[in-house]
Amino acid sequence: MRFFLTALFLNNRRFVLYCIIGLTGTTLDFCLYSALVKWTGVHYQIANAIGYASGTVLSFMLNVLLNFKTRDWLPLRFLSFCSVAFLGWASSAGVLFVTVARLGLDKYLAKLITMVVAVLLQYNLNRLFSFRKTDPGGARETGPGPATNLSPE
Repeated sequence: MRFFLTALFLNNRRFVLYCIIGLTGTTLDFCLYSALVKWTGVHYQIANAIGYASGTVLSFMLNVLLNFKTRDWLPLRFLSFCSVAFLGWASSAGVLFVTVARLGLDKYLAKLITMVVAVLLQYNLNRLFSFRKTDPGGARETGPGPATNLSPE
């Protein structure tokens, strides 16, 4: 089992680290969401936006420093990361609406469901756009390959 986990990590290091960093961002997101919903009575969609934005900023900083280690074009990368996060938030808001307003699920369980959808969507979009490597001249390369390839580039 240990060999399997080691091989899994080495073959998918960037994705595993993205998930660990994402867990940090989603923990902040979920804690803010829960606190706002429970203690302040803020509508769950507004709490979702505030929590999501906070988790996004934290995740970007940690991914820049620890995972993708790309420090060029940071304002453009941040804009790209926020655009991807906006798509993740929109999918999260849609899933929340369906699961809470239409299916009657618990707001906290529904929030956890949205996180799975957002992680898969955002990892692949960020890997392909926000943190794509550049050549030494500063031009962006064509990309790392298909979105299903989770191996390090």
